Amino acid sequence: KPIKIPPPPEGLKVAIFTTSYAGEPLEMIEKTLRACKNVKYPHNTYLLDNTDDPAFKEAAEQNGATWLELKNIPGAKAGKVNKALEKTNEDFILILDPDHIPFPEFLDNTLGFFNDKKIGFVQVAQAYYNQYRSFTAKGAAEQTYSFYGPTQMGLYGLGSAVAIGANCTFRRKALESIGGHGVGLAEDLLTSIKLHSKGWKSIYNPVIVSRGLVPEDFGSFCKQQLKWARGVFEILFEDLPQLYKGLTIWQKFSYTTIGTYYLVGIINFFFTILPFIFLTTGILPARMPFEEFLVNGLSVLLIATAIYFFVQKSLCHHQTEKGFHWRGMILKYACWPVYLLGFLLALVNAEIPYIPTAKKAVTGSFSPFARPLLIYIILFITTVSVVIINRMYFVSESELIATAQKTWGMVGFAFIAFVMSLGGVLAAWQAQNLSDENPWDSIDINNISNLK
Repeated sequence: KPIKIPPPPEGLKVAIFTTSYAGEPLEMIEKTLRACKNVKYPHNTYLLDNTDDPAFKEAAEQNGATWLELKNIPGAKAGKVNKALEKTNEDFILILDPDHIPFPEFLDNTLGFFNDKKIGFVQVAQAYYNQYRSFTAKGAAEQTYSFYGPTQMGLYGLGSAVAIGANCTFRRKALESIGGHGVGLAEDLLTSIKLHSKGWKSIYNPVIVSRGLVPEDFGSFCKQQLKWARGVFEILFEDLPQLYKGLTIWQKFSYTTIGTYYLVGIINFFFTILPFIFLTTGILPARMPFEEFLVNGLSVLLIATAIYFFVQKSLCHHQTEKGFHWRGMILKYACWPVYLLGFLLALVNAEIPYIPTAKKAVTGSFSPFARPLLIYIILFITTVSVVIINRMYFVSESELIATAQKTWGMVGFAFIAFVMSLGGVLAAWQAQNLSDENPWDSIDINNISNLK
């Protein structure tokens, strides 16, 4: 991470862009606009509005922001940002999601880095204020702790810190050099690659200077993950090969690694079905003694766990973010059908719409994204029942002894996936009965920097 945060020079022309879409809560955006007004460094705030609701214009004007009506602009959020760039003239632009409430000192933690004329953007950490709401919200937040801590710090050390969809401050000249903000389902990642390929540098400052929302229900979380997976695969297949030439070797390595992250969906799919292949056909997935597999597997598990806890010293807020993030792990596994779908959609170049992540929990129904997990649970119970009955009544004693380790070992592996699937189903079930609550109602923007 940066050795020190340079103070911002006086007199910079700075803008804050935040957006509003039809269906997003007006009260939430009003709170964000009030917080933007409290940001200490002199700036202009712009509301990029797509609601066709005069109340949003009134909210902007009441909080000292400039209202820009940007209806039916192609390119979703990025398209609106590019249109707003045409209508404004500030040299530095902070892009802020409408659910993220900035602290007064936000710009003091970013603008000083632009003293280096080669810096194209400065990204800070993301943190949240609604993770208490549900299993999904807590798990979604847990998944981000390592990314905004050691992962982004590592990328910064390799000259590859990436821009995220919110909390990123850009140099206008940098965006203009690539024809504006990248457009797509993973527009932030695309913008990062384009800027780095043009020789611009990036800064990652791991400070928490705003708090926002994570999805509270399983369905909304899966929709967000599908959008990201499809967008990242699109970049991997189409954009990254065209931009490779301008990247450093470490940037090529970093972006290739990011681009293949969602292949975890395929990996988890095979992890899920392999035990059933053996239990139904007798075909072993590996040719080694079971004891040897356990020893080697346990060694890998222990090393991975040690690394996992070691890197937690680099978390952005160690006191509240440290620990064994089991909810995040369950959600990661539970999303394997989503990641696999994103990969398949990318292979056939099927389009999915850009849908802003829900700002309130979608309740009252069981998410269809959890159905593959439910099917797996039923399949596991059925298969294990058949195995037990078969071994009790139809398998000879000698064969029972010969196949015991392999059979129950595979049942054990299947049981791991069963537990993870059960966690995903419970997360989806919980969402049906979440209370109707606006998390932003309880936020005091004058005291938000003390929120833990």
